[in-house]
Order: sequence, then C-alpha cells, then structure tokens
Amino acid sequence: MEIEDGSGVQDLQPRTSLGAPSDKSTMVGLDDELIQILEWLERDSSRLDTLSIVGMAGIGKTTFARKVYDHQRIQMTFHIRVWVTVSQNSNERKIVLDLLDSMKKLTDEMHKETSDLKQVLYQNLKGWRYLIIMDDIWDTEVWNDIRCLFPEDWKRSRIMLTTRLESVAVHVNSHALHCMRFLNDDESWNLFSEKAFGARINDDESWNLLCKKVFGEDCCPHELNQIGTEIAKNCRGLPLAIVLIGGLLSNSTKTQSYWEYVVKNLSSVITSNDDQCKKIMDLSYDNLPHHLKVCFLYMGIFPEDYEIPVSQLVKLWIAEGFIEPVTSKSLEDVAEEYLLNLVERSLILVSKRSSKGKTKMCKIHDLLRELCVREARKESFFHVTDRSLNGLPTDISTSHVTNKSLHDLPTNFISLHRVSIHPNTEIKFVHAESLPTSTVRSVLNFDPMLHLSVEFLNSRLLRVLALNSFDIPTETLKLVNLRYLACVSGPREFLSSLYKLRNLQTLILSCTDLSFHLPLEIWRMRQLRHVHLYMVNLPDPPKAGVEEEHCLTILEDLQTLSTVINFRCTEDILRRIPNLKKLGILYVDIRVDWSDYHLNNLARLQNLEALKCLFDVPYPPFLQNLTFPTSLKKLTLRGCFLPWKDITIVGSLPNLQVLKLKRNAFNGLVWEPKEEQFLQLTFLLLVENNLEEWKANHIHFPKLQHLILFNCRRLIEIPRGIGDIPTLQKIVLFYSNDSLVTSAKNIYEEQCDSGNEVLQIHIVEMTHDEIQEYWAPSKFVLWK
Repeated sequence: MEIEDGSGVQDLQPRTSLGAPSDKSTMVGLDDELIQILEWLERDSSRLDTLSIVGMAGIGKTTFARKVYDHQRIQMTFHIRVWVTVSQNSNERKIVLDLLDSMKKLTDEMHKETSDLKQVLYQNLKGWRYLIIMDDIWDTEVWNDIRCLFPEDWKRSRIMLTTRLESVAVHVNSHALHCMRFLNDDESWNLFSEKAFGARINDDESWNLLCKKVFGEDCCPHELNQIGTEIAKNCRGLPLAIVLIGGLLSNSTKTQSYWEYVVKNLSSVITSNDDQCKKIMDLSYDNLPHHLKVCFLYMGIFPEDYEIPVSQLVKLWIAEGFIEPVTSKSLEDVAEEYLLNLVERSLILVSKRSSKGKTKMCKIHDLLRELCVREARKESFFHVTDRSLNGLPTDISTSHVTNKSLHDLPTNFISLHRVSIHPNTEIKFVHAESLPTSTVRSVLNFDPMLHLSVEFLNSRLLRVLALNSFDIPTETLKLVNLRYLACVSGPREFLSSLYKLRNLQTLILSCTDLSFHLPLEIWRMRQLRHVHLYMVNLPDPPKAGVEEEHCLTILEDLQTLSTVINFRCTEDILRRIPNLKKLGILYVDIRVDWSDYHLNNLARLQNLEALKCLFDVPYPPFLQNLTFPTSLKKLTLRGCFLPWKDITIVGSLPNLQVLKLKRNAFNGLVWEPKEEQFLQLTFLLLVENNLEEWKANHIHFPKLQHLILFNCRRLIEIPRGIGDIPTLQKIVLFYSNDSLVTSAKNIYEEQCDSGNEVLQIHIVEMTHDEIQEYWAPSKFVLWK
C-alpha cells in the first residue's frame, strides 16, 4: 500500500504494533458495531479525527477498543498504533511519558527531561499515519492539554478515546460518539457459558459434549444449563458482571443448590467475591462531586430492576434537601440537571423517554445499585428492609425509645435516617411492624401488602412519607416538617386536616370516595409545588369578603395540579396559581350550564406548559370557542367532540410540540390542516376517532418526528406527503386496518428508494381486550 501526499513523501507498509495491553479479554457480540467503527477509522477523510467510545463501568469499552486495536484491518491501515491508559490523576507529562513508552521511544534520560518530551513525541508521529487509543479519560482538561501533541499531516490519522463521561466525548467531538450497548440475552449466554464452562453452548449437542468434558461419565446436571441461562440474563447485559460471575462459577462446586443461591443474590455475590469489580464501580462513585453523590446513593433506595419515574425522583430529591438552589432556576430544573449529569456519567440508565424526548423513566444497573446500598449502609444514609424489618440495626427495630432524648440513644440508633421497605414474596403474611424512632427522616414503602403501624410517626424530623397503604393514620398530621406525602385513601379526619402539614411540597393522594372534597384550607398551603390527585375534588377557594388572609393567598410555587375533577377555571382560582406549569382536569359532571366551568379562562395561565383536558360526558357544547395559553408545549384532549375545522385553535399555538388527541377529541370524517400551523409539533398521537380522510403533507407538519395512530380503524391511509417530512423518524400503528398498514409500508418503501434510512415503521397488533386495558384510565400508583 502506497499513498502519496503533496510533498512527495510516501507512507510505508505497516511497520509496528506498539503498546497494546498483553492481556486479552473475550468480546462476544457487537459485530455490527465493530464493523461500523472499522469503517469510520478507515474512511477517506484525510484530516486527523477523533472518535469516543462511551458507556458505564464494566460495559466493555476497553475490551471493544482492544478488539479494534488488534484487528487485522487496523494493522494493515495504520503505520503506528499506540495504546495508553489515562488514569484519573494523569497530567500532561505523565501522558507524554506513557505515549513514548508505548512507542518504545522512552529512554532513561527522558525521565529527567522536562521541555523536549513533547517535541520528541510530535516528531515520532509526524509524517506517519497513526492510531492513538486513549483508554479511560475522565477530564476535558486532559484532552485540552494533549490535543496539540498530535500532528495534523492530513494522513488520515485517528484518535480513539474511551470514557464513562458523555460530556468528555461531546467536548472532544460531538459528531463522532459511539455509545456502548448492553448485551442481549443470547450474547450474555454465550459469554457466560464460555467463562463458566469453557465453551459456548448453543444447542443440546454442545451441552452434551461439555457435560462429558466437565463431568465425565457422571450424570450431567442439565439444571445448571437452565439456571445458568437465568444467571446470564440477570446480569442485565453487563459484560463485567457476566465475566466475573462466570469465572467464579467455573471454579466453584457445580451444584444446583449453589447456583440457585447465586441467582437470588447475584450482585452481592459478585461484589463480595471480586475486589476488582468493587474498584471499577467505586471509581465512578468516587469521582462524583458531593452534591451528586447523595443523589446517586439515593437510587439504591428503590428495589432491584425498578423503573423509576423521573418526576417522582426529582420531587423526592427536593424534599430530602439534596438540591442546591440556583438563582433564576427552579429547584426542579436544577434537579433535572443533576439527573442529566448522572446519565452523562453512565451511572443512571434511561429506560423510557417522554414524547418530548426528555427522560421519563430511569433505572440503575444491579451492580451500581449494590454499590449504593453498600455505601449507604456504611454512611448510615439509608437502610433497606422488607416487611419483617430485617436488615435494620438490631437495637433500632426492637427498641421503643419514644420517651428518650437523642443523647440517650445508641449511636447507630441516631443514624437511622431513611428506611426503604421492599416487597418480599417469600414472606406469605402481612407483618405489620413499627419503626419506633424519633430520628427517622424518610419512610418509603414499596410493599402494597404491608400496613405499618404508627409509632414511627413520632419523628418530627420526618420529611418523606410514601405509604402504599389504605390506612393513613391521623398521627400523620403531627409531622409538621413533612415535605413529601404519597398515600392511598385515608379517614375523612385525616383528609380534612391536610392543611396542618404546612411545609408540604408534594401531595400524591387517592380517595375512593368520589363525593369527597379537599378542605378549603388547601389554598393556604403556600409551600405546595406538586399536587397529584386521583378521584379527589378540589374546592373553590374562599370568596372575597370571608377573611382577607384567605383571599390574598397566592400559591406561587405550585407547578403541578392533576388530575382534578370538575375543575372551575374562574379568575379567582387561576390568579392564585399564576406559575402553574402542568394541569390535568377531568369532567364527569352532566349538567346544562357548562359555562360555570369557565374553560375559556385557561388562556390566563401564562406559564402553563402541559395541559391534559379529559371529558367523560357526551358532547360538551361550550368547547366551540375554547382558547388555550400560547405557552403550551404539550396538549392532551379526550372526549371534546370538536369538529376538525376547530383544530386551528390548537394548530395556531406557537410553542406546541406534543399533541395527543385521544378518544373522540375531534369528530368528523375529514381533516384538512391549514398551512402555517403546527410549526413546532414533533409528536402527534391520534386515538380512536371516526376520521376517514386525512388531507395533509410535509408542509402542514414541518418538524414532525413521531406519528402514532391507535385504533383509527376508519382512516383509509396516511397521507403520502407525510413521508416527505425531513424530520420524520417513526410511524407506529396500533390495531389498524389493512389499507392503513399498506399506506405506511408504501411510505417506507418510497423513503428507502430516495435514500432515507432514518424512518422506522412499527405495526403493532392487539386484541380488543388488550386495547381496552392499554387505554383504560390509569390506576393510582404512588410511584408511577
């Protein structure tokens, strides 16, 4: 291979392979990703370019990079290959020394020099086509310091970095970033069987051969195959976990009972048997600033494999006092920045995004959760238990000391601040216990079968109380410092006196009594930020002339109010909630004079960003002249029965990004949008309507990204021009007729022929019962 540049200097055949780590790690799967990276490194661009491999600890970034580094195509492409591992404490001089050492250019004299080392490195790279792999970079400043060390000779040289921090990758090159994925179940099993048994087991024949090799003529324990499959699956696709547990089991007694124990205690088995795993995981935690450490540790308070609603997580962080106030930003905005930072550090996984593209649900890998629980126990940050209260410090769960002072308590008694109660299916009975301590600050109960007694409610320090229970004691009203309360039902005495919780910020409440109204004093709770109600009526505030203090109360911090039954949008009510961002309202009242609800006043909510307006009544006539605030970004309508011609009211909203038109939101056979509307719309959902003809093209929805059609059985086709929207990424059809499916497939084929490789089409078939369950009114759940 000879490539000549403008100077007449010729590149040579590959001359060396330098500095790769000698220990080889097995890589299973990711073949398609490997080919993509090889093609990127070999592409024709002459300039020096960079590529970052990003992912959480243990996901296989280094192994993947080594696979690239050692690949024959790379050896034939690059004249110089250099590998350097960058530690957290690396500085410019150390990195230069390591690079020269990897290139076999480091002499004893160079260790003493200070000024010429960078020049030596530069000269040894200049004129050659080189590949530099910098493994495990933690800081953008490191890259800023060393970027000038690599010559730009237009030789198609490349630099590849691995990092846990997305911010580092974006800083280096935001256009060349590869995010490592988790292994799927088949890939996990292949890697596990190779490590645990010494061979990949893909079928019964390979299993039988392995049994003869490992167990000789003895009876082959086929149960290990099934249990091993479950173990591999429970590693959640993390190569580090699979390799470590596979290696552990390869040297252990291969008995069914032991392997079943491993299945149930996977994370703790791994971390208790491998110090290297602890070091790898701890490194991510140790690198966090203090304000993120507490937020990250808090993730361990949730059960394993729990999908955590971000909206609830943010509220809990705020109630716990973890969020530091920032001028000109709300606490919620700061908390979401914290979350994004943890996601970018590969510590929190995004499991579901909202229709606006924001993180809606998140998770944490089991190994990282084990780290959180271990560190939390060490720091007495929180304790995890089950309905038997096992796992709590002994003197805490057995002592009753409500009459003692804090100075009289044992040290570890005082340290009991947060308790998380998880379900335990092995305990077949409901064991109601108490938490008799005056120091507890948070109780989060995830076990719907457990009914806690009330002795722990003596703690005036309690800030967070999430009781998945139908028996809310009146003693709760003594908790004057409570910030977060999530509960189901409760006696009227409790509900009628909620206003006594004067510091409450978040209220999540469900009630089975449809006639119940919250007390008028709810309008005096100035600290309220988020109110989520299910089947609860919100009363009108006191009218003018009752008491001046009542009349002037403004809930300035209230941002969320949902879902309120038969909400009256009078001027007096709306002026008390001027900063409301999210509003959910449901109308179930069948009456003649609908004007009493004053929905046209909704436009007065100048800061409203999300509105859900649902009607379970036939043909509400007053909606013909409905107006919405121009600040709306997300709108959900159901049961309005508006004619399609009135959708211009919605289409003219200048900031609308998400529109969900559920069952009979609009009524009519033909929808013909107008131009210069829906200019910012990115997400459109249509559910159950009588629409037959939709006359639209790319002009009507210029920024649409996602189109979801659910049970639109009468719609003949998707307008062909929808496929020409340049931003369109996905069309999803649920329970659709044949002609609608055909039109979607035609759009896909046309776009493929024109070179559009982005568009995806998903056809989902569901039975009628499945649809009814899918779109049934959501049941009240504390966390979701």
